[in-house]
Amino acid sequence: MRHHQEAPTAGEVATLREKARYIRLETIRLIEIAKVGHYSSVFSCAEIFASLYYDVMRLRQGEPQWPDRDRFLMGKGHAAVGLFPVLADHGFIDRALLDGYTRLGSPLGDHPDMSKVPGVDFSSGSIGHALSNGVGMAVGGRMSQRDFNVFVMLGDGEMQEGQVWEAALFAAHNRLSRLIAIIDRNGYQLDGKVDDVMGVESLKEKWQAFGWEVHEVDGHDLSALTTLLRRLRADDARDKPACVIAKTIKGKGVSYMETEPGWHLGYLAPQDAQSAVDEILSREI
Repeated sequence: MRHHQEAPTAGEVATLREKARYIRLETIRLIEIAKVGHYSSVFSCAEIFASLYYDVMRLRQGEPQWPDRDRFLMGKGHAAVGLFPVLADHGFIDRALLDGYTRLGSPLGDHPDMSKVPGVDFSSGSIGHALSNGVGMAVGGRMSQRDFNVFVMLGDGEMQEGQVWEAALFAAHNRLSRLIAIIDRNGYQLDGKVDDVMGVESLKEKWQAFGWEVHEVDGHDLSALTTLLRRLRADDARDKPACVIAKTIKGKGVSYMETEPGWHLGYLAPQDAQSAVDEILSREI
């Protein structure tokens, strides 16, 4: 067994819910510094960040260079503003760096830079490359006999990229069972609804046809999501990579962002930011 498989307790779920709330609140705070940012793209995956970094992934506090720690790559690199506070929480970066987010000379930009930010495994942002890099890490881990898993979070619009499917073929052919892809299926990309821009369904059947074990889950249900990810990380019997299609809502946690796709990139005036903070603090997701 690589990790525990049971469902999280009510207390563990409550802790994860607070971590997801922290991610949303810090996202608003940091974008206040930058004056523009990707609110809704982070909000759809806040629970995914929380489940992975505060429960499922094997990490050591303050040790981003530990060779056996689990890896995490983001295809949707524009969600980095939600990841940086998590890295600070784990002691991978100095928390004081958050206060200079995107300012001149800061290592923390709108997209993550692996050469500047400890704990960032891939400099993502150019959509479509993360899974290929995750495949390489999984192969490298196997060759060096390291006991780590590789988690790759992809946007659903990213499914329109051909390189994703080349990587998927390679991963299945080489039976990379330590590779787990998580698709943030929030239904939107920069230019509108994913299925209006270029339809990607049926994702489950596509990934299965490419040789992956596929699961669907509510990406905001921390109990169901964490139970599934725990099981996948612990499964020594699986002989293929796994894909999790996490059904999410873009902008989850702030009601007007959930219904307005324009918040993919934007800026909240101070009074609107406070309104969003108030809703996040008072709302049970």
